Amino acid sequence: MSGTTTPAVAIPGQTARGAGTAAPKSTASPWWADAAAVVGGGVLVALHGSRLGRWVVDDAAITFAYARSIDEGLGPVQQAGAAPVEGYSNPAWLALLVTGRRLGLFDHRALFGVPDLVLYPKALGLLCALGTLAAVACAARRLVARSWWVTALAGVLLGANVSFVAWTFSGLENPLYACVATALAAVLVRAVAAGNLLGTGPAVASGLLALVAALTRPDGAVLAGVYPLLLLLTSRRAELWPRTRAAALGTAAFAVPYGLFLVWRLAVFGRLVPNTAVAKSQELPDAELFTRTTGELLTFAGWPAVLVAAALVGVALTRRGMPRTVLAAIVLPLALTLCAYGVLEPDWMGMHRFATPVWPLGALALAVAAVGLAERGGPRPRAAVAVALSTTLLLSWSAQRESAAAFRAEPTLPMCLVVNRDGVVFNTYADRLDIADGSVLLPSLGGTLLTSDLKVYDLAGLTEPRIADALSAGDTEGLRAYAFRELRPTFVHAVGVWARKTGMTAPRLTAEGYLPLYRTSDGGGDWVRADAVRHPERLGPLRAWADRVIPAAYESGRNRCGGVLRPGRAAIRPSDRPTH
Repeated sequence: MSGTTTPAVAIPGQTARGAGTAAPKSTASPWWADAAAVVGGGVLVALHGSRLGRWVVDDAAITFAYARSIDEGLGPVQQAGAAPVEGYSNPAWLALLVTGRRLGLFDHRALFGVPDLVLYPKALGLLCALGTLAAVACAARRLVARSWWVTALAGVLLGANVSFVAWTFSGLENPLYACVATALAAVLVRAVAAGNLLGTGPAVASGLLALVAALTRPDGAVLAGVYPLLLLLTSRRAELWPRTRAAALGTAAFAVPYGLFLVWRLAVFGRLVPNTAVAKSQELPDAELFTRTTGELLTFAGWPAVLVAAALVGVALTRRGMPRTVLAAIVLPLALTLCAYGVLEPDWMGMHRFATPVWPLGALALAVAAVGLAERGGPRPRAAVAVALSTTLLLSWSAQRESAAAFRAEPTLPMCLVVNRDGVVFNTYADRLDIADGSVLLPSLGGTLLTSDLKVYDLAGLTEPRIADALSAGDTEGLRAYAFRELRPTFVHAVGVWARKTGMTAPRLTAEGYLPLYRTSDGGGDWVRADAVRHPERLGPLRAWADRVIPAAYESGRNRCGGVLRPGRAAIRPSDRPTH
């Protein structure tokens, strides 16, 4: 009934359109308590992230290279002279990097020997983490009296989660995606609690936040379904037209600008999806993939911890006096992002990279359920909640401890390793052999683009549409024909899975007229086209140099690659360069 309140809680301005109950503003935590909890959680995340040192994953450096090109007026190209290719899938994150470069904060200098290519994206990641916790606090203030407990608990959960922390400080777009997803949940929570879910503000804000999510990661488009689904779940027959109008407004706020973006993408790049999506061969989802992928994610989190958390949320959703419909505004984006993660092809980078928004939404749902149950229960229920929370934290930490240690010891493909292994090494090959206007075909792209003097071709297909098409179709013969007949790279680097996947093996490279410069135990390595070598007598000393320097790059070149990364400038010491 309109204007009704319960003895325990009330919603200011509650109308028939509102649903559920929330904490009254007069009993909410003081703002400084929530602010302190946000800062405290951010400190925990930062401390855990500091254990990763200067690590930035190499794929992030691909977007760094595009930011450099755009800011220098070259357009969306990987390097000067290249054709426009959407070799990134995170235009919103790219925009932040371009802005930082234009302001002189990114890709300009080093501070205390640390390149701003490392510092700036990590600072953005920390700001996004703080924004995520601020969104948690905003949502919690409409749901429970002691909202700072919710924020503090979410901060502890996120600060202890190695997957969330690692990808927050990886240089990739993950922290922005997590922040936007949590902000969307907060907007909807506050709208439902205030009885304003059908208002213009929540509708437009939901659509625009979903738009930012979709421009941050392609799978972020699933968040466009949160607002219409919430309207459907809370529908009343008498409000059919207002709900239809609100759903149309929210959908239009997302669909119109996103549609214009797709038109621009098609006009500039000739594709409706990023070239990266084609290269990664994302297939139509199926139940087996979803079950396997989500099962692996929940195993990582720790099944006992997952079951305890699910039980707390389930009890909260069924308990009389709890704001059930408001909780749905959290559970819906959580469910959709979890489903999106479940249908994506497993990512080679590991540590559940695509699950980043799942963690803060799950932490928010768990923390709100636990604190809400504790506030509405007596001493025994409170003790039970405290035990359940302690058990959840302990089990989750135990489940992730081994994975965290392994990741810190050997994080996914560091940018500096690629700079030192590929950018520097192939520059030196070209210098030593007096090769001008050379090119290189290789699968590790980011650090190479930032430092290479050569024209770079991507063996993984992220920035090469025809290679992406060949990989997607499984046409390895077509890939090799394109590489050897049309690209004709001066140098080829292919090892491990990429040598096997593309057929760039020693026999094939030899048959195509390439000479080995460095060989690996799996039959791969570095090769140079024989007809580009004008001084064959230099090959022997160059091979000896490579045998000495390349293993050293794997051992000590993972975290340091110079203060400023430019073509021809990186961490290699002058004594490492062979003389003519």
